[in-house]
Amino acid sequence: MNDGRKRIVLVGASGVFGRRLAAMIARWPDVVLVLAARDLAKLEALAADLAKTRPAAGIEVARLDRLDPKGLAALGAWAVVDAAGPFQGQDHAFPRAVLAVRAHYLDLADARDFVAGFETALDAEARAAKRWAITGASSTPALSHAALDAMTAGWTRIDRIEAAISPGARAPRGLSVIRAILAWAGAPLRVFAQGRWTTRAGWSDPRLTAFPGLGCRWTSLAETPDLDLLPARFHVRRDAIFRAGLELPILHLGLWALSLLRRARLISSLEPLAVLLGEAAGWVAGLGSDRGGMVVNAEGLDADGARRLARWGLWAEAGSGPHTPAAPAAATLRALLDGGLDGEPRATPCVGLVDLDAMLHELRDLPIRTRLESQRPDTPGLFPRLLGEAWTAQPEVVRHAHAGLAPFTLTGQARGRGAPGLPALVRRLQGLPPAGRHVTTVTITPMANGERWVRRFGERTFASTIAPARDDPWTFEETAAGAVTFRFGVAPYPGGFSWTFEGWRLGPIPLPRAWAPRIRARTFSPSGKHGDGAYRFRVLVAHPWLGLIFGYAGRLS
Repeated sequence: MNDGRKRIVLVGASGVFGRRLAAMIARWPDVVLVLAARDLAKLEALAADLAKTRPAAGIEVARLDRLDPKGLAALGAWAVVDAAGPFQGQDHAFPRAVLAVRAHYLDLADARDFVAGFETALDAEARAAKRWAITGASSTPALSHAALDAMTAGWTRIDRIEAAISPGARAPRGLSVIRAILAWAGAPLRVFAQGRWTTRAGWSDPRLTAFPGLGCRWTSLAETPDLDLLPARFHVRRDAIFRAGLELPILHLGLWALSLLRRARLISSLEPLAVLLGEAAGWVAGLGSDRGGMVVNAEGLDADGARRLARWGLWAEAGSGPHTPAAPAAATLRALLDGGLDGEPRATPCVGLVDLDAMLHELRDLPIRTRLESQRPDTPGLFPRLLGEAWTAQPEVVRHAHAGLAPFTLTGQARGRGAPGLPALVRRLQGLPPAGRHVTTVTITPMANGERWVRRFGERTFASTIAPARDDPWTFEETAAGAVTFRFGVAPYPGGFSWTFEGWRLGPIPLPRAWAPRIRARTFSPSGKHGDGAYRFRVLVAHPWLGLIFGYAGRLS
């Protein structure tokens, strides 16, 4: 205990988020990690798992109940982290007990009432003890605020903020998380909307929300600390909303239907259904994915007084989503260890303490990606608007072709390829090239907010219309012959930009993403010794059931 390492007690270490946070802390050589919970057997199993990947880590286990923390003083904690939950309806007795033993306190609370009363209840004691007491070091409010700080740096006004989160259907479902959602589903929530405070129902207003890397998912109004903190900290003029969603529509809309019972006062709470609903979610989880994500949107005026839209998105693959709420806690704790928190120790929500890069650093080894985008919606041309500041870095021929000012024709050659059988029939019906090299002409004609592309490969012609998605300013849709429409995002690519597949639909009906073809498309003009000023494109469309439907690449000038 006296080897110079700081002792960090992690309460709720065997839970869904506690396990992930424990793995992050166990990487640090300057701490002793004390895994704490009520079930000692689960803690010992976790300690054994961590020892396999972190053999040099200092790890201990201790039985501790945060509702009756009699043994806390004996643990010699330098800091105590509460990852147990749920925090809805809880008082501040446990953080007060932590301050009483002169330890720093940090939690992953996402309960609005707990966070709202935190500073008033504990600030005097935290200052007297000269220890930090920090609440909400989780996806909300810590990560959402860090993203907004990066997105809106230099802005002169913020009119609207909307954040949303959606876990994958196969993600672990802790009972405490389910209870937390059911605590406010159908209950009246105080919300800042249309420039004033009003009351709406929890889990109301179900609608599809676009998540970068995931496509569209159902979300509804959620109660989180951000409903209070976003209007206060960013001085939002119109709307400050936080939404949450379940990947499977049957679960999301089913919970919305149940919430109507509470709104109608037919039942007083949905919390007694927590175990049953958790089991039901497990029964249908196989219909969904292990991919989850988060998105934060902002609208306002930039430093030049021009209207600006910004969006930050995070999407997690392979079941890595539950690591995300643990990252802000790990980053804040690391800053506390390194003396990197500004100001005197005090009680505060975890906003403005640690920047976005520090939080994402804790996720560096996981299959988690992020994207920050910004655009001026009044910019002419579809791709100049979608690429925002990245547009000026595009090669000259790419900028000319997609400036959206006049028709532009490119000529050259392209090579086509694809599988035989049904894919060959699809290529013929669509006017796509057969295998081999073909004289090629591409004409791009600006339209109202979009472009009309006509591609001629020898004797075949493939035409399509590209237009902004009406429900999402960050994506565009391509419609060719037939009723199938594909939705794409756009991202900078070395020497050009790439199209990133976001979803598809048959007429107005969304189609399952799992059934979709795999699409790779990019437009570019190489620089350096291989650069020749030509406009190049590569498109590859394959399907798990059919193989390579078509692929073509060309060089035009």
